[in-house]
Amino acid sequence: MIEEVLPSHVHAHEAFEHVPFSSLYPQEAALVARSVERRRREFATARYCAHRALAALGVPAAPLLATPRGLPIWPASVRGAITHTAGYHAAAVADGSRVAALGIDAEPDSPLPGGVLASIALPQEIAQVRELAARHPGIHWDKLLFSAKESVYKAWFPQTSLALSFEDALIRIDPVRRTFSARVLPSVLVRAHPGLSSFAGRWTTRAGTVLTAITVDAAPAGGGGTAGRHPDPVALRRPPSHP
Repeated sequence: MIEEVLPSHVHAHEAFEHVPFSSLYPQEAALVARSVERRRREFATARYCAHRALAALGVPAAPLLATPRGLPIWPASVRGAITHTAGYHAAAVADGSRVAALGIDAEPDSPLPGGVLASIALPQEIAQVRELAARHPGIHWDKLLFSAKESVYKAWFPQTSLALSFEDALIRIDPVRRTFSARVLPSVLVRAHPGLSSFAGRWTTRAGTVLTAITVDAAPAGGGGTAGRHPDPVALRRPPSHP
């Protein structure tokens, strides 16, 4: 499933069932030792996916620790992202010389709770969701929009350490090509990070899961580059979801 939304130079692994907590390195297990059982299962399975993806990239096996905010501490030469939701876990990694930023997000394929769309979407996005629902029924476009925003967050924040409010980026969804784009709106942020001012991503839905992904290819040596060059969340003002 995840291969549908990532280019070939990104390595990924996904799991639909939990793996044993004992599969963790002791240093990793210590990070969630006091967490509830559900959180421990999700963490173990997501780390399992991350280790499998890193192995495919050729990275030597080692514990994958986390920042105080819960973000994975990837090897210096690696760009990576982790996601999990009910019945689905995935990780994606790439060589930092080829990929500047990476974001993936999985969500249950169900509508957003009442009132949430209005709190996370720009007026243009709300109109877009309504139009998509009328023209292409059968897909929860509001949840897809939310997932796309989460993927943008995961691509943006690790590279900038800056948060974006919901209204700071505009997302457009292509229902036919199964792609989406995001554009950062505040000029101060665009000037600060021009290479991450726009994003291109892919999306899919299957087996009760909405999945979105963004890959920002690294600029060639001496080049400026453009974010999301490979078409292959908006960052929220809140701590990121723990992977």
